[in-house]
Amino acid sequence: MLTEAKVVQLLKDLHDPILHKTFEETNAIEEISIKEEKSHVSVKIALAKTGTAEQMQLQGAIVNILKEAGAATVGLRFTELPREVIDRFGATAAAGKEENLLSNNKTTFLAIASGKGGVGKSTVSVNLAVSLARLGKKVGLIDADIYGFSVPDMMGITKRPVVRGEKIIPVERFGVQVISMGFFVEDNSPVIWRGPMLGKMLNSFFNEVEWGDLDYLLLDLPPGTGDVALDVHSMLPSCKELIVTTPHPTAAFVAARAGAMAIKTNHEVIGVIENMAYFESKKTGEKEYVFGQGGGKKLSEELQAPLLGQLPLQQPDWDEEDFAPSIYQNDHNLGKIYLDIASKVVELT
Repeated sequence: MLTEAKVVQLLKDLHDPILHKTFEETNAIEEISIKEEKSHVSVKIALAKTGTAEQMQLQGAIVNILKEAGAATVGLRFTELPREVIDRFGATAAAGKEENLLSNNKTTFLAIASGKGGVGKSTVSVNLAVSLARLGKKVGLIDADIYGFSVPDMMGITKRPVVRGEKIIPVERFGVQVISMGFFVEDNSPVIWRGPMLGKMLNSFFNEVEWGDLDYLLLDLPPGTGDVALDVHSMLPSCKELIVTTPHPTAAFVAARAGAMAIKTNHEVIGVIENMAYFESKKTGEKEYVFGQGGGKKLSEELQAPLLGQLPLQQPDWDEEDFAPSIYQNDHNLGKIYLDIASKVVELT
């Protein structure tokens, strides 16, 4: 069984990547929290410089060490060492901290998660991103569903990113900056990479893409609570989450796991979205609850997060000249609901 003393013993000889001093020397381990019944370990680490590629490598090493020692899940938070500690070890390299996407305080990270596939999580992700852009926000979208990437197709993106210097320039569509594994595979080929390779790709999406000044960076997470979702959670110590479900009781039950995972890793669940809530006949106006009722409300109550919207079954109006098969227009019924959800997200963040 892991204890606080054991965690300190396991991590004390790791080195600060800037100072090249051990965690024991810099007193880097600031907080440890252990939930024995869940085998979950949370650690707060202080470094001379945060948001670097070296930090990303270090946090991967920490997660592996703690999991090998018996932790089922690991939550990491990073902060900066006091100036006097940095000065004491003569870390002049740390003095000129260069702010990037992971280290700045201007960008709100918003992950869109679900317990299972097929509930419309990616549809919610792309339309929420577009709606936030329609509200005048600067928005980026990472298609982090690496095995089931679909964002470029859903948004009607036919271009690919270009490289400028050492940075990848994301593709812009509907005012949203987009990056996806779909841009880097040929002919819709399946991705058969193993976990560490996927982690490196996600790392690249954060550190090697020229995002510019963003108000929101949305992440379309893979469904469930697998390795890729865990990698994203460990890479983003501070992140808001939305959980997507259908009204069906089983979908809501499984979605609760994704919400529980967010809470375990110190992410904040800010709301629930119920997709495919009902079908409304254009002829009679009668609503049919195809997948049942109550799943979104039940999940909202379980996660103690507001139900931000209920989306009916209805396809967008397709424009043959500007084809984007999953994007709802401003004046579409669902487009208006998405805009309302986006406004609520802005209020909550």
